[in-house]
Amino acid sequence: MSALVSDTALIFGRYARQTLRSPFQILFGVLMPLLYLLFFGPLLTGVPLSSEGSSWQVLVPGLLLQLGLFGASFAGFAVIIEKNHGVVERMRVTPVSRLALLLGRVLRDAVLFVFQGVLLVLAALVMGLRVPLVGALIGFVFVGLLTLSLAALSYALALKVRTPQEFGPVINALAMPSMLLSGLMLPMTLAPGWLDVLSHLMPFRYLVDAMRDAYVGRYATAAMLYGALVALGLTAVAVTVGTRVFRRAGA
Repeated sequence: MSALVSDTALIFGRYARQTLRSPFQILFGVLMPLLYLLFFGPLLTGVPLSSEGSSWQVLVPGLLLQLGLFGASFAGFAVIIEKNHGVVERMRVTPVSRLALLLGRVLRDAVLFVFQGVLLVLAALVMGLRVPLVGALIGFVFVGLLTLSLAALSYALALKVRTPQEFGPVINALAMPSMLLSGLMLPMTLAPGWLDVLSHLMPFRYLVDAMRDAYVGRYATAAMLYGALVALGLTAVAVTVGTRVFRRAGA
């Protein structure tokens, strides 16, 4: 276990240093949710989106999950680049744990997107968001778990494809329906009945419902329970799948 922890810290440090050398990457990732916040959020201030809380308490949790959804889903592009430059091949001959090679990467991603989420929440507070501290912290936990799971699956897919041209369309085909059917932008309770029922097949729906409860200070709810179970289950499955692919690929 100590070897796994030290190997994970080593890989995490390597990719964290890469990220710190590119501040533009850190700030650019939060740009799209920030634009939604600035130009879409004010349109909803007078719209009764929920029986509890303000429109900001509905919109911001969705934007945080959108940040994790798109950012982590496209994380696999880095592995494709590393494969093409022989980095993966060189890592294969080292004694570093294959699980650590995955965990170091996804933990860097989780830290990055939680930090971007903090920036987004700070901007939302300036614009009128009011959220209890505990609710905000719970939201960051959900963003971190979503990032861990999607980044692990993204890296696994990246090891299976040969070029970015193969990787990009697959991610777009999965990410866009996930965003639209999960109610990230607007609650699915506003949708027609058939669309609301269909959205319950999307795991991200349960995460966004749980975060919206947390943002209005409701913690002991069924939505919070389902969201926590889905987030933990998805993370466990994704890390297991990602580790197996890394081992088989010799990464």
